[in-house]
Amino acid sequence: MTNRMMASTPRKLCGALLGFAASAACAAVLPGQVDVSVSEPRAFGYQLGDRVSRTVTVDAADGLVLDESSVPQPGARGNALELRSVARRSSAESGGRRHELTLTYQVFLSSPQPRTLEMPGFTLRFKGEPRTQEARVEAWPVTVSPLVPVEVSPRRGLGELQPDAAPPLIDMRFARWRLIGYGLVAMVLLGYLAHVYIGLPWWARAHRPFTQAWRSMRGLTPASPEPQWREAIQRLHGALNRTMGEVVFEEGIDRFVRAQPRFAHLREDLASFFRQSRLEFFGSERQPATDRSWLVEFCRRCRDAERGAA
Repeated sequence: MTNRMMASTPRKLCGALLGFAASAACAAVLPGQVDVSVSEPRAFGYQLGDRVSRTVTVDAADGLVLDESSVPQPGARGNALELRSVARRSSAESGGRRHELTLTYQVFLSSPQPRTLEMPGFTLRFKGEPRTQEARVEAWPVTVSPLVPVEVSPRRGLGELQPDAAPPLIDMRFARWRLIGYGLVAMVLLGYLAHVYIGLPWWARAHRPFTQAWRSMRGLTPASPEPQWREAIQRLHGALNRTMGEVVFEEGIDRFVRAQPRFAHLREDLASFFRQSRLEFFGSERQPATDRSWLVEFCRRCRDAERGAA
């Protein structure tokens, strides 16, 4: 029995060596042939934006050259699965050349339900002797899952309606102080305009000489005390002097009318006023003015002429 085992051992060793030699001969690329192997990615578990790569290894015999136009090119847009890049590596092997292509795709589809896409197949062409060869790479499925399920929990942050995000806080102190400054400047300007166009004209109208005299005389009656009438006559003289800018005497009536044409139609009334004033203050017989009602009316006409209303 021991002899049989010793006799069979050389035979087994020779068989193993012959098998290894046969496998090596099969693994070598035969002249004029092309062998293709593909390392595929997993076919499931992808979502929008994910990248997926497959590696194609082609062993081409000597004399065969890869046709560049048959290599997939990135750049096409609008597909659910877009080819983003093609990484290539070439190396010399025994009896030929090895080409490795790594194709990277990106998912551009967001489906409400799981959906199967395909990494497209393609054919690589090799030109040379003894004839042109082709290597077919078949399509590979890729399952894309939705980002979220169609029916989601109504919990806060998961429903269709999301809460509004709080607006960003902006420091408004400078703008607020600037607005206050603009408001103060505007108020000053408005106050100045109101003073110039409303306040000053109103004040000037209210302080016209004959307007003030009329304000003090319109309440007098012929029965008023003598001192009040004399004070009213003095106010009329003061109004004439202020209007002229100097003291006006009876002989200066014509010069007053020339300087103040608004009173031209009152020339005779002015002369009558000076006569009555002379009798009131310097008459030989101390007697009141003959027509006190006329004095009040005279003051009113002077006020109207001063305002340009007569």
